Amino acid sequence: MLSNLGMFNDPYLLCHGHVISSRLTKAIALEDKIKQANKGSLRFFADYHKTFGLHFENDSWIFREWAPNASEIFITCEKTSWQKNKNFQLEKKNNHIFEKRFSKKTFSHKDLFNLRVVWQGGEGDRLPTAATRVVQDPITKIFNAQVWNPRKKYKWKINNFAPAQESLLIYEAHVGMAMEEDSIGTYAEFENHILPRILDAGYNAIQLMAIPEHPYYASFGYHVANFFAPSSRFGTPDELKSLIDTAHKMGIRVLIDIIHSHAVNNEVEGIAKFDGTCYQFFHDGPKGHHYQWDSRCFDYGKLEVLKFLLSNLKFWIEEFKIDGFRFDGITSMLFKDHGLERPFTSYEDYYCDNVDEDALCYLFLANSLVHDINPNIITIAEDVSGYPGLAGSISKGGTGFDYRFSMGIADFWIKMLKDYKDEDWHLANLWHELTTKRQEEKTISYAECHDQALVGDKTHIMHLMCRHIYTSMEKTNESIEATRAIALHKMIRLITMGTAGSGYLNFMGNEFGHPEWVDFPTQRNNLSFHYARRQWSLRDNKDLYYSCLGEFDKTMINLVKTYDLFSSSHVDLLHIHEANKVIAFERNRIIFVFNFNHSHSFPDYMFDVVEQGEYKMLFNSDEILFGGKGRLDQNQTHFTISNPKKFENRKFLSLYLPTRTGIVLKLLESSSTYL
Repeated sequence: MLSNLGMFNDPYLLCHGHVISSRLTKAIALEDKIKQANKGSLRFFADYHKTFGLHFENDSWIFREWAPNASEIFITCEKTSWQKNKNFQLEKKNNHIFEKRFSKKTFSHKDLFNLRVVWQGGEGDRLPTAATRVVQDPITKIFNAQVWNPRKKYKWKINNFAPAQESLLIYEAHVGMAMEEDSIGTYAEFENHILPRILDAGYNAIQLMAIPEHPYYASFGYHVANFFAPSSRFGTPDELKSLIDTAHKMGIRVLIDIIHSHAVNNEVEGIAKFDGTCYQFFHDGPKGHHYQWDSRCFDYGKLEVLKFLLSNLKFWIEEFKIDGFRFDGITSMLFKDHGLERPFTSYEDYYCDNVDEDALCYLFLANSLVHDINPNIITIAEDVSGYPGLAGSISKGGTGFDYRFSMGIADFWIKMLKDYKDEDWHLANLWHELTTKRQEEKTISYAECHDQALVGDKTHIMHLMCRHIYTSMEKTNESIEATRAIALHKMIRLITMGTAGSGYLNFMGNEFGHPEWVDFPTQRNNLSFHYARRQWSLRDNKDLYYSCLGEFDKTMINLVKTYDLFSSSHVDLLHIHEANKVIAFERNRIIFVFNFNHSHSFPDYMFDVVEQGEYKMLFNSDEILFGGKGRLDQNQTHFTISNPKKFENRKFLSLYLPTRTGIVLKLLESSSTYL
């Protein structure tokens, strides 16, 4: 087994080889056990959503539920006056399953219903654990399951979406806050108004937050109650399908946040205490409660829980043609203490008794399943611990994720913006944070995502401008604050993108410097939607710097696609000078040069390059179009200089580097050398 573990490119992992191998062996054995009992297939095992819930089959309705501790289960609806009725009582079968078949006239499309679950010593109203449609009454605020069986089924226009094999450029978005109006946006509005903007901006994937149903809107979708139901506050299942279909027609992948790290505490709306116990899906006692998130923690050691979660992945792929998942909160899953207040400075943190090996096995199974269903499915690990091998291939001892987020980069930028003046930024530290990645794992970088914009923090542009964001964003304004902020915003994003491992992510609106923070309507803010929307009119106003930042981001994203920048993850540092605040690097024969100096421009700045020849400037952040001062000639080309008498076998570029400017150069293929 050890000879196949590709992670041993890191010599510091060698002494933990026995632990890595034993964990992998455990995961493989579990997969084999499940397959042997399920016709040799994880797909066959992942049938929770097809077995349980309400289904129309053989010209009648059948409802099943799994509830080990329940003694009786009734369906309640308008026909039963929302009370227990013997005609709607489920029959208790073997294996803790309750079931009943009903005539086809019993339920109709859009009928509302619930369950009354009875157990020894109590009872309670519940929603089906596999409910695929849940709606909230606008007056009573009660959530009910809804029959969703339209006569006219949604007809997919793109049945087998084949995404282009190109670098992953993700646009993270929230449907509800995507519109400019003070309201909750819809799937239809996102399809008609936001997808065209994303396509125009050049991104080839969207990562949708808050799709599985969650009772509390302000949870940002991270306290899920109904795992198989797309949120009804944004529209119908068919409208979500139409959004996905349209994205596919545009060549855009659709990824969703999948929250299998925990579940909401709610009992009536969710699956907590569904059968009267705390431990049907979750751990019993304190282990089953996440004290920081106030939510329930899954017991990944139970086969029934594995069936539930794996089926959830299969459901989204097959029913909604989802192209991938961002697995949220993996650190919380992996560690018994949820990784809270742990610095993760030693490999001992990863290979000790604190790791929940059952959770690790689940992640292994999840990746095995989804890639078996569709090899093009993308899985992304959101993990702050740096657990080795999450995005390593299963064949080489990894957990099987396709990518992992480089989460430390965004945290580092916030620290830089909060704690240091930019003239004091240490470029060697910055370079280390941007480029330190495991070569055997694909990573996705970002300067900021939704996390940095949450209430209590600020977006980058707000950190850079503070109150001046409200007075200094007109292009006619040449204040020091505006000039500095606009310049650094572009440089931060360009150097992060240029050093990204295998993908790049942007949160909706950040590409044009969306002001302020993100805050959903709560009692704290008098239920205001003011900060839970996107002000596209700022981006569209040609008189404001927001439009310049948007154009710069568009050009930057086009660079990645045009020159296949991420096809190689290797980045070669050419030059770094702390005093001058200049850094240069090369990637895929593209040279990036940054002058972070706040006061000094350099007229003839020389640094080594790898290849000699003629270099053309592709673009620079100081262009007028991008809100800069236009200090560089965009049509100028640059020839390498060599002087064998002084510097044998060395080649130089000599450039004019204006203050706070990033420059992108490309070696012309048929160039000649200037001596």
